[in-house]
Amino acid sequence: MSPLEDPGSLFRRVAVAEAVTWALLLTGMVLKYTDVTDVGVRVFGMLHGIVFVAYCLTTLLLAVDQRWSRGRLLLGLAASVPPFCTVVFERYAERRSALGSSWRLRGSAPSGRVEALVAWLVRNPVRGAIAGLVAVLALTGLALLVGPPAG
Repeated sequence: MSPLEDPGSLFRRVAVAEAVTWALLLTGMVLKYTDVTDVGVRVFGMLHGIVFVAYCLTTLLLAVDQRWSRGRLLLGLAASVPPFCTVVFERYAERRSALGSSWRLRGSAPSGRVEALVAWLVRNPVRGAIAGLVAVLALTGLALLVGPPAG
């Protein structure tokens, strides 16, 4: 079964990818602040930003489809901030059967506009993946346009 067919597998892969890119970014930061090179921060920072956005969108998708509480959704989103916590959250969600082995909205009627959008995405997995990729690229572009927070 492809990760597009199984919400738990999709979430697991994106959560692990987010943790891996955190490790790469931290490695880049060590290289930068030991005066070796700053290339790692530029390359791995961009990669991490893209995967961070993908993780947040995947978390929102699963939260709607699997009917997560607001608290669980906020915990899942907050897990994207500290390094490696996406994997910790994924294990937490798996232990509580919150990831699901199938998409709920693939077979049941959506209630409301948000569920209707998610239902369309999961019922059309290739188009949904393309829409997700476009959303990740658009949000990453917006983040680049806005720039880092002023400090």
